[in-house]
Amino acid sequence: MNSERTPAEQLRRSMELLWGEWVRPSRGPKPSLNLERIVDAAIALADREGIEALSMRRVAAELGAGTMSLYRHVPGKAELLALMLDKVSELGDDADRIAEAGWREVVETAARGSYQLYQRHPWLIQVNWTRPVLGPNILAGVELFVRGLRGLDITDQERVSIMIMVDGYVTGIVRQRIQNAAVGEETGLTDEEFWSHQYPVLVKAMESGDYPYMAAMSDDAFGLGWDETFEFGLQRVLDGIAALLDSRARSAATESGR
Repeated sequence: MNSERTPAEQLRRSMELLWGEWVRPSRGPKPSLNLERIVDAAIALADREGIEALSMRRVAAELGAGTMSLYRHVPGKAELLALMLDKVSELGDDADRIAEAGWREVVETAARGSYQLYQRHPWLIQVNWTRPVLGPNILAGVELFVRGLRGLDITDQERVSIMIMVDGYVTGIVRQRIQNAAVGEETGLTDEEFWSHQYPVLVKAMESGDYPYMAAMSDDAFGLGWDETFEFGLQRVLDGIAALLDSRARSAATESGR
């Protein structure tokens, strides 16, 4: 059923569902399911088995319902995924706390929230977010971020660029972390076992004199944990934004002093 509809039709139906404008067909008996239960079951399935396991049939089985009964609420998998993305993007308790905070705290909180979101729902890293279907929760997150950058001496294009830059940093770290966790399951080798097989060769390579700078590094150079690595990089991203703002402020002060 999903394959019979064009991407444009799927997008239109997704927006109707997200913004509460789609009305289910009135024929037939009143369904026992509701859209919230369907979306929650789909998220739980993806969390447990990955996005590749998602199908209308599997979600129906999770709910103990017939597949056709799901179509009375959501037209197909594309619309269901749009609803899932918006549901998991719901703002948490930090939203009210940082509503009036300074730009650094807002960006920092948003980045950490996104980092944690991907870890709760690893399947999100497999979803193409470059053209997201914008529901109320996703827009609320963008609004909070943009509001946090209010009053700064930057253009709107620069605000969007900052948002993309921060998201790119977060997804880059998360992708590595998720892939690192997955490779152990895929290969059956722990990190310790993987590196132990390479260790004798690497020792000889370091002793050869061909890699002097690597050989001079401390034994714990690669020992920083994922969370610590994330925090270090996040602070450097924030420092970069701060440097831009400081440069703009100094230029403005110079101009006003002339």
